[in-house]
Amino acid sequence: MAQLSPAGIKAVQDIAQRHGFSFDAVQSMLHSVINGNGSMAQFSHSEFGGSGQWMQGGMTMVGDMFNNNLKGRVDSLCSELSRLILNQPDLVRTGSFQSQTQNGNTAYNSFGGGSGENTNGNSLFVAAPAQANWWGPDLKWPNSAGGQNGMRYAWFSQARRLAMEVNGQVIIYDTLDHNIGGVSQQQSGGYSVTFSSQYGYVDLTSLPVISINGLPPLAPTPPPPAPSYSNSNSNSNSNSNMASGNTAGSSTANSHDIFASLEKLAALQGRGILSDQEYADKKAELLSRL
Repeated sequence: MAQLSPAGIKAVQDIAQRHGFSFDAVQSMLHSVINGNGSMAQFSHSEFGGSGQWMQGGMTMVGDMFNNNLKGRVDSLCSELSRLILNQPDLVRTGSFQSQTQNGNTAYNSFGGGSGENTNGNSLFVAAPAQANWWGPDLKWPNSAGGQNGMRYAWFSQARRLAMEVNGQVIIYDTLDHNIGGVSQQQSGGYSVTFSSQYGYVDLTSLPVISINGLPPLAPTPPPPAPSYSNSNSNSNSNSNMASGNTAGSSTANSHDIFASLEKLAALQGRGILSDQEYADKKAELLSRL
């Protein structure tokens, strides 16, 4: 969760006083509205009647569903917070948006660009040190992050991205529609990390890779075109060419399988399942078959 700046603390205090909520409740709702890109919020706080939802110009739902007075106060609070963050464009992500929550609690994140600063100097949040963003400049403030023993991870729900760093290699995955809600770290002869979502275990090899060390992943090498043969040869030459063509086709298929295996090995090394030495030994073995 990003740290409020002095200007952000004063803004939250003023809004809390005007709407009759505590500082903690308003700060929690601020994070929820930011996570909803300024136009919606999924929140959970006792002062708002527990869990609920708000949508700009639309519905407001609170846990105490028949408390219309509370609904009106929550709607008024969210509307003011929405106007506040829309005046700070770096807190708003343009383009498509999907709001997600983790473990029932909305967490603050921002993926539009900067650190919550605006041109008038009244930034709501303290900028994170640039060196802390090991995942690169395009992602800001993860919902969850952790790691140890040469492995780090960071999950960004709004951008639908998962960053993994293993042995200095940073891989960015597209998490698709997974709402990651659990991380299990294990250390037994090697280091591994397992993620879970609303669908269960998340197989990282099934997620599209967006970049590796800031660069797009290499596309698989397509197999060479099948050789063509002239019909002017004699029947014996034609049969010989057909046999040769079958051998070439088999060699091409074997090469394609080896390249596919190399890609899988790289993915296993990226996840920390294979050590650098194990990866190098297996790679040398596969390349010797070419």
